[in-house]
Amino acid sequence: MRRDVLPLVPIVLLLALTGCPADDELSYSEAAQALDEASLAGQASDVAAGTVEISTNFTIGGMVEAAAAELRDFIASQLPCAEIALVGATLTIVYGAKAGNCTYAGQTYSGTHTVTVSRNHPGDVLVQHTWTDLSNGRVEVSGSADVTWSVANGTRRVVHDLAWTRLRDGKTGHGTGDRTQGALPGGILEGISVDGTCSWTGAAGTWGLDIDGVEARWVDPVPQAGAYVLTTPSLKTLTLSFARVDADTIRVTVSGGARDYQFDVSRTGTL
Repeated sequence: MRRDVLPLVPIVLLLALTGCPADDELSYSEAAQALDEASLAGQASDVAAGTVEISTNFTIGGMVEAAAAELRDFIASQLPCAEIALVGATLTIVYGAKAGNCTYAGQTYSGTHTVTVSRNHPGDVLVQHTWTDLSNGRVEVSGSADVTWSVANGTRRVVHDLAWTRLRDGKTGHGTGDRTQGALPGGILEGISVDGTCSWTGAAGTWGLDIDGVEARWVDPVPQAGAYVLTTPSLKTLTLSFARVDADTIRVTVSGGARDYQFDVSRTGTL
């Protein structure tokens, strides 16, 4: 099987330069588009996941109103830029409404986030989130998620419905997902491990994704380990495997048909 190591270039240029491969052959443009789509969907999820992580700091087993008050105090201590209103067990947070630090775990936030602590029993915790124009400066998302916890396993389940826009070029998508997340060995402030599924619709059509043992740092545009199995709008099945090369570079191998392609992605993540 042939393997090419190729630089990342704009997809519009790839489409202009690439010929028509056989139906069972993966073209360079298809590989690049798959990486771009999966990367953007992952970044959108990570924007939301970062604010979910901010909202996990409360005592399990108490009253929901008390848990929400704990969250208010923690978020105010970490992000003095946020204007926070508390009504019952619901917080409304406006990131960037005040002066001061607005960065948490490597992401700098703006936009509105509503958090409701709906259940807070040992073994049965539900926190509901909504986002309006939430941004980390690279991707903007709006939507909602239900988050539940497995205290025994140290994981959380996130079921989301998100719409997103990449700010540098206006590329959009809308998708749903069901993911199980845990902390990386370096701790949750470094990033998360992810398994699950998601699907989304963009200009090219509908994409499906199975997520297998992925490790994602908040500061990176793509995961540093694990694999995605991606179903394209044309119903091709591709595998995207991730491996860290150095502190600034992650190698993504896109496999499908008779050919593999490798892309070295720097922290800027520009395609």
